[in-house]
Amino acid sequence: MSDIANAFSDEVVTNAYTKLVSVPGIDGQVALVTLDNGFDHTKPSSFGPAGLNALNAALDEAFDAKPAAIAITGKPFIFAAGADLKGVPSITSREQGLELGQLGHKVFRRLRESTIPTFTFVNGVALGGGLEVALHSHYRTVSTSAGALGLPEAFLGLVPGWGGTQLLPNLIGASNAVTVIIENSLNQNKVLNPKKALELGVVDAVFGSADFLEQSLAWAAKVLAGEITPERPEIDKGQAWDDAIARAKAVVEGKTKNFAPGPVKTVELLELAKNTDITDSASLDKGFAAEDEALADLLLTDELRAGLYAFDLVNKRAKRPAGAPDKSLARKITGVGIVGAGLMASQLAMLFVRQLKVPVILTDIDQERIDKGVGYVHSEIDKLQGKGRLSPDAANRLKGLVTGSLDKSAFAKTDFVIEAVFENLDLKKKIFAELEEFIAPETILATNTSSLSITKMAADLKHPERVVGFHFFNPVAVLPLLEVIKGEKTDDATLATAFATAKALKKSAVGSADLPGFVFNRLLIRTLGEVMNAVDEGTPFEVADNAIAELGMPMTPFTLLGLVGPAVALHTGETLAEAYPERFHNSPGLEALVEAKKSAVWSWDTGKQEVDAEVAALWKQGDKPSTAEEVLERTRRAFAQEIQIMLDEGVVAAAEDIDLCLILGGGFGFWNGGITPYLDRTGTSEAVNGKRFLEPGVASVK
Repeated sequence: MSDIANAFSDEVVTNAYTKLVSVPGIDGQVALVTLDNGFDHTKPSSFGPAGLNALNAALDEAFDAKPAAIAITGKPFIFAAGADLKGVPSITSREQGLELGQLGHKVFRRLRESTIPTFTFVNGVALGGGLEVALHSHYRTVSTSAGALGLPEAFLGLVPGWGGTQLLPNLIGASNAVTVIIENSLNQNKVLNPKKALELGVVDAVFGSADFLEQSLAWAAKVLAGEITPERPEIDKGQAWDDAIARAKAVVEGKTKNFAPGPVKTVELLELAKNTDITDSASLDKGFAAEDEALADLLLTDELRAGLYAFDLVNKRAKRPAGAPDKSLARKITGVGIVGAGLMASQLAMLFVRQLKVPVILTDIDQERIDKGVGYVHSEIDKLQGKGRLSPDAANRLKGLVTGSLDKSAFAKTDFVIEAVFENLDLKKKIFAELEEFIAPETILATNTSSLSITKMAADLKHPERVVGFHFFNPVAVLPLLEVIKGEKTDDATLATAFATAKALKKSAVGSADLPGFVFNRLLIRTLGEVMNAVDEGTPFEVADNAIAELGMPMTPFTLLGLVGPAVALHTGETLAEAYPERFHNSPGLEALVEAKKSAVWSWDTGKQEVDAEVAALWKQGDKPSTAEEVLERTRRAFAQEIQIMLDEGVVAAAEDIDLCLILGGGFGFWNGGITPYLDRTGTSEAVNGKRFLEPGVASVK
């Protein structure tokens, strides 16, 4: 067994089976190779060393038969979901990584360099190495049921390492390749549907799923007979290529500040592909060798291991929230009430009606506000219909489910009521007390509070056991995190219903203890506090704001402050400062900003980002500025300290839940695994707490 095979000893092998089929119109037979790992569509086929060798053996058999054509397809509903990444943590040497890259190239390029015409019939998901198989073939078809096509490697911290960076731009043009490989990957791992894949030129034809294989074989017969000649665009290798690379670099800089090695290396390979002639074997040798070297380097980076850890959190842990009671305890939701009709409440109404498809009632202090809230939901539904995502009948049904009422007695038939009003404890208590007069004893009372005590909110109610924190993140339609907070008296049925409802809303729930700021906002305010305190002390705004880019936040602290709103940040900060005065301190500069009703630090009035002149005048600064390195260090240490305290307090079950919240609620970088792998990697965890958050190898090489 080879060295790389040892690393993948637990590989679920994707076998490849060759059979000869006769096709009308083809003189001779087609050698049809089917990829199949022996499981149904819930476990996609993938390529590890054994799977690559199995495909190589199947190709031997196919070539030996001297067929008229060779075609690759997959098991029902699945083509191949790329490389088998489960073995990556077992890779311990650069040589192993190099061997893996070279093996993939050796097998796949047989399709490209074949003198026998080769086809790939993509009958389902084709990601990463799965799509690269297709790119090596001479011709490609795809089924309408193929839900996802793409090269997501940059998102994970790798490169498309089996031909993708060299072949795709030379098949569809550099600009389209940048869209698929860089922009889509770094934009929430966006994928292509069959129609878009055809439009970009990634595939040559699209056929319905019912008889996809038959249609693809019939199409292949016409290609072989010369009746069909798939179009191949002329690739512009001049300024257009350079412009595409410049765009790719700008996207990577904007999304990762170049701290993620995978996307940076991917752009370098796309740039190299300008000099690659995919019709020349020697030229391909150079391009593929560069992919091999890049893959070998990246497989041994902590950033990749952290990215895989983050991917696992989002795709596994998020689906099984720690601390969630048995789902059998959850109650069915047949009607929803929303207190408030402002923007946040209206977004919630849109989410509930679209995902649960049950009656949703909005209430507020006057009819004008209610009408505006209901109108917002109706307009959003109309937008979906206009985009073809809802039929007219479906849109009308949804709009009919959303109503408003000044009278809270309208909530009598609801099972779940959530308030989304201003962050004031007395106001929220008053609302819940009023609601208790109209709703059934088992109706859940949820609060969208971002920092206030669930226990205090429920303290004076007749049924405090049915109160739960249900904290969404703005914008509701975009951010997947939902913090579910258990009050002191919240019972298991309420908590189970909250988690089940979160899942029905297609949100990822993380359970939190009822402590100020819960998870995300507590860490966010601690971070913003360190940056603002540095400015209070005399650090220039620009220095402080850009100092912590390495942490992987999607936007700078003061840009985020403008998005959240200074008043909201100050209010949450005051709640935390009251609870933890030794670590949270109100910034005099922020207080002045709020008092002056300024909405942001930055101004673009001159066409470039500058500190707003009024903000600069009212934000009083000291004479003890910090360097960027000092701001970064104090912020890292604050993160490490606060996370350890939160774990000691039992705010969440484990460090993994902290990372999950930062990734899903704040878009923290996968290459840092959220935050705790980064703090471990930089030595901050041990310097502050005397220990790592995660065991060596969990999200790091060692």
